Amino acid sequence: MNLRIVFIVLAFCSAVPAFATETLHWKRLPLAIALHVGQERVIFVDHEVRVGVPTDAGDHLRVQSAAGAVYLRASAPFDATRLQLQDVSGGGLILIDVTARPADDGAAALEPVRIVFDEDRAATSRDPETARDSTSGASRSTPTPVVLTRYAAQSLYAPLRTVESVPGIARVGLPRRLALDALLPGRSVSARALAAWRLDNEWVTAVLLTNQSAEVVTLDPRTLQGDFVAATFQHHTLGPSRDPTDTTVLYLVTRGHGLAESLLPVISSINAAPERAPSTRSQDGQP
Repeated sequence: MNLRIVFIVLAFCSAVPAFATETLHWKRLPLAIALHVGQERVIFVDHEVRVGVPTDAGDHLRVQSAAGAVYLRASAPFDATRLQLQDVSGGGLILIDVTARPADDGAAALEPVRIVFDEDRAATSRDPETARDSTSGASRSTPTPVVLTRYAAQSLYAPLRTVESVPGIARVGLPRRLALDALLPGRSVSARALAAWRLDNEWVTAVLLTNQSAEVVTLDPRTLQGDFVAATFQHHTLGPSRDPTDTTVLYLVTRGHGLAESLLPVISSINAAPERAPSTRSQDGQP
């Protein structure tokens, strides 16, 4: 009786599939990842990432990213295609070369992939005091507004692979329908917030400026209305409306809060029409 129970337990355990995970170590060299056509494969990064996909790969490769995991599914075979995984918080970049081949009949699905950062592991194994001192010393070498502005400009204008990794920087959300009417009073320039990042106690917000007039507009940070630590224009002039040069980006750095709390209220125009004096006539028409 006991032997029968043992055999039943062993048979049951052998029927349960083992879900292994392939571990790849990121050492600044592209990582090769294989796919089977029609099967989804998961890559665990343990960092919130955004994925850069070549335009010619969109027809045969589905890519989704959520909560530190990247989901890849190929609909057709293809040779090595390079994807870029960028850490949303720090800006670090991982390069992976993905290939897709038809799955053999009866072949098991490919196991998930976990990417391990050897540099992060080495940093955590060092003396904590030494690591903290080196990090704080590096952060003090360049003013925070400069670091934030440079990172924001690179994120918007530079290729993902060239964005400098900055520990501590995190992308933050923007209020919906953030009104920027009072930012440049008296100018025919529309403003729209694009994105914002935070480092320590300071924020940078990228604002898209568009000229609405037929005249060239010269941009001067002294005309901005609000409580800002720093203001930097990507370009110092705006071309006429509908010209390729009619837009640029403004980087606004604030301290202690985001852009919404640093804006001045919109002042409504004053009605210059004189008010009519109340009538002093009596009911019988006599003064």
